[in-house]
Amino acid sequence: MKEVSERERDLPSTIIEKLTRIAAENKETLSLSIGEPDFNLPRPLVRELKKIVRKHKQNNLNHYTSGQGIPELREAIARKLHKENKIKVSADEVLVTAGSQQALFAGFLSALDPGEEVILSNPGYLGYIPAIELVNGVPSYVPLKEEEKFVINPDLIKKAVTKKTRIILLNTPSNPTGTVLSKKILEEIADIAVDKDLFVFSDEAYEKLIYDGKKHISIGCFNGMKDYVLTFHTFSKSYALCGFRLGYAAGQQKMIDAMEKSTHYMSLCAPHVSQLLGVKALTLHPKYIEKMRKEYDQRRIFIVKRLNEMGLPTVKPEGAFYTFSNISEYNKNSFAFANALLKTEKVAVVPGTEFGSEGEGYIRLSYATEYAKIEKAMHRLERFLKKH
Repeated sequence: MKEVSERERDLPSTIIEKLTRIAAENKETLSLSIGEPDFNLPRPLVRELKKIVRKHKQNNLNHYTSGQGIPELREAIARKLHKENKIKVSADEVLVTAGSQQALFAGFLSALDPGEEVILSNPGYLGYIPAIELVNGVPSYVPLKEEEKFVINPDLIKKAVTKKTRIILLNTPSNPTGTVLSKKILEEIADIAVDKDLFVFSDEAYEKLIYDGKKHISIGCFNGMKDYVLTFHTFSKSYALCGFRLGYAAGQQKMIDAMEKSTHYMSLCAPHVSQLLGVKALTLHPKYIEKMRKEYDQRRIFIVKRLNEMGLPTVKPEGAFYTFSNISEYNKNSFAFANALLKTEKVAVVPGTEFGSEGEGYIRLSYATEYAKIEKAMHRLERFLKKH
């Protein structure tokens, strides 16, 4: 029998996929593992979706769009980036994709030759490493430390740069730690990128989910950074549009053109109906996003307090909707801890090793889960710890 490719055999299966399946099969399981909003589609978007479908013939919904995305969405994205992120790009410098993960993959395909390196944080979002390795790139890790509140150290980035380095990959606010990078840190990283002539890939999926008066800053807004920065966004988190698969990238024309060629061979284009809905989403009144953000904040305050009271040291996240908690006093093996918790108490959390070697001794909990379920899960977790 023919084997699958070595590349595919080496591709890791994520624990999150298994946890999702287990949670779906067992209704008693309380899942704090999934990284997607638990809110319904905002009402104006529901109404807009109905309108789009009613006018499906007029909208040509059953036809492909341009591979770069429909002009009205790219124009709306360019306006949004200028107004909210202070990034000046034209509609031609925007690429619409089937989620930001596809945009990142296209970016790696377009910027990396085999053996070239990407500097990224460890722990970091679990989707980065497989995407880099699938294009025969090489991850180069900068460790994050709990005592430094998981803030990436520009000096370590500078030390990690080699002749093969091509990209510095940033994620702010971050998954899994919830860290929001300050202007000072971003300016230091920008200086490194310019000095070493490197790309910066800035993944800003959680840009609107910020707490404690913190401010999201896009590194692409700094003077002189347009030739260096590709900015990646998604409609999944802020607008609860995960299943519609809609994201985008913005930056220098040469890279956007190259990425469009790559995405053509992946999906031809992002879903037509999703793109039309995206135009409306960008005009959504801020109160709908703020309602979700406030609810996340309420849950965040509660879950961080409870975790610390239980003896699981947890740095208060400044953004996104995750906690990254230290479980090393109970079990230095995060997978064993998460597995035992799932089996005995039916609470699903993600072992820190899913996010890199520096995640060992930690678990990630998602508070994109209704408050009552979080309360119940905390009770079960406390009971589990008392037995261990």
